[in-house]
Amino acid sequence: MFLVAIVSYCQDKKDDIDYLVTINTDFGKIKLILFDDTPLHKQNFLDLATAGVYNHITFHRVINDFMIQSGDFTTRNQPIDYSPAIIKEDVNAEILSIYKHIRGAIGAARAGDDVNPERESHPTQFYIVQNYKGAHHLDGEYTIFGQVMSGFEVLDIIAARRTSKGDRPLKDIRITVNVSKVTKADIEKFYNFTY
Repeated sequence: MFLVAIVSYCQDKKDDIDYLVTINTDFGKIKLILFDDTPLHKQNFLDLATAGVYNHITFHRVINDFMIQSGDFTTRNQPIDYSPAIIKEDVNAEILSIYKHIRGAIGAARAGDDVNPERESHPTQFYIVQNYKGAHHLDGEYTIFGQVMSGFEVLDIIAARRTSKGDRPLKDIRITVNVSKVTKADIEKFYNFTY
């Protein structure tokens, strides 16, 4: 009985912890959380972020009043400082109807249905919905695996940058990504988010 209580207590404590992801840019910080019920995408993103895959890459696709996209490791301007083995094949879809493309939703980029009928996600590329009204035409089509908690003004600044062909910003917008362990209670308190 005592052992069961200890195991239960430890499990409860573990479940109280989550990860706060910070995307650092020259325009400010974007803080986000990743959803527990998209575990493949959450773990993949955390693995990539902690390995440094997202450091020194760009927001390579920016469409004002729609979204900003990053995760293309070929845009890095510094030497590779991680093992390429950390980048997996495509990630199995985790498309859940409870998640919609609201402002600040984090979605996984993917190839189109014609070549990707299973709707598997690209292993590294992600987008953040910037439009105030959302991007609901994408609902049910892509895996949404996180939500911005703060830094919405940074989304707007990045989305408003001038772009060239392919919606690439004329001037590179580079990022670094940090992951911090925090309590779910703190996330609920400071970001008005309910688990």
